[in-house]
Amino acid sequence: MHLILEQGDLTTVAVDAIVNAANSSLLGGGGVDGAIHAAAGPRLLEACRELRRTTLPDGLPVGEAVATPGFDLPAAWVIHTVGPNRHAGQTDPELLVSCFGRSLDVAADLRARTVAFPAVGAGVYGWAADDVARAGVAAVRSWDDANPGALDEVRFVLFGPAVLAAFEDALASV
Repeated sequence: MHLILEQGDLTTVAVDAIVNAANSSLLGGGGVDGAIHAAAGPRLLEACRELRRTTLPDGLPVGEAVATPGFDLPAAWVIHTVGPNRHAGQTDPELLVSCFGRSLDVAADLRARTVAFPAVGAGVYGWAADDVARAGVAAVRSWDDANPGALDEVRFVLFGPAVLAAFEDALASV
């Protein structure tokens, strides 16, 4: 599996699946979540409302993941995951690791071969970019070791140079 780090706009990446740093309501929000909902169009919100109406009436738990179609995005799928909110006392790094691992599980179930992640938890949820980078890179490497050949490519598409540098450092230390 190729692991790629880049600075850019997750909503424009041509991969099988992108990962949304969602909130538990799945009904849109700010940051990456808002950008993905805007780029995917109104059918994404309709699909998320259907998930809430049927299988996730209480919302998506922290560290879990679920997929919807990508609609107007270049990606066929959006995999929604809820990162832990440090400001709300969710400080267990294993919850971050779970976001990445569960998202890859969902991608494999979809038979996706290429997946792109943002820095889940590094925005308004208060996690330091270094912590997210270490958790994300370690989770992807561990998942790939346990599922060899399941994915061709995982990208981290990051929103700024400081976050990209944190991921570069994490990748270099593995």
